Amino acid sequence: MTFFDTLSRSYVDVDLTKGIDTEQFLEATEGLVKLFDLLGSKAFAVVQNDMNGNIKKIRERFLSNPTANSTLQELLLTESPEKKRVATEGLLWLSRGLDFTAQALRRSLDDGSEELAASFTKAYEQTLRKHHNMLVRPVFGLAMKACPYRKDFYEKIGVITDEATAQMKGWLEALENIIRIIQGIFAANPAYIKGM
Repeated sequence: MTFFDTLSRSYVDVDLTKGIDTEQFLEATEGLVKLFDLLGSKAFAVVQNDMNGNIKKIRERFLSNPTANSTLQELLLTESPEKKRVATEGLLWLSRGLDFTAQALRRSLDDGSEELAASFTKAYEQTLRKHHNMLVRPVFGLAMKACPYRKDFYEKIGVITDEATAQMKGWLEALENIIRIIQGIFAANPAYIKGM
């Protein structure tokens, strides 16, 4: 059994037909946050807390009107006329955190010789670093150094067979696709994130 078998929802199962299903996306993302527990370091608490805080902002907006906010696209649209766009900001930061995680795992899967510390450090430099100030960067730097050995991590998440690796790749590809869609929404609608 792999870590991906324990998830209540995989990114593979998030409905994208009318947009990204908000509730399913949040459920899948809560599963991803648990992955940081398996990295085995308290240093990742800052990453988890940030992601959980952003999930909460989006969920609160969703629950305020599940019909009007049933997809992330609708949620952003309904919130766009408001002065304070808490869920929009939450999704912006959450997508950055997801991109960081996805890029680190992609590097790790694509290069079987690269240790996790290197994969996560390089992904951080490509994604989050430019958005962080001088106080936050060392905290993330510490977390990257605290990554377990690659072999130990893959054993912990149960990805030790070709079948399990294929399962992880499918999950990661679905996550990468969702990130691309979210980034595309923000790129097409710069007013959503103006002043953030």
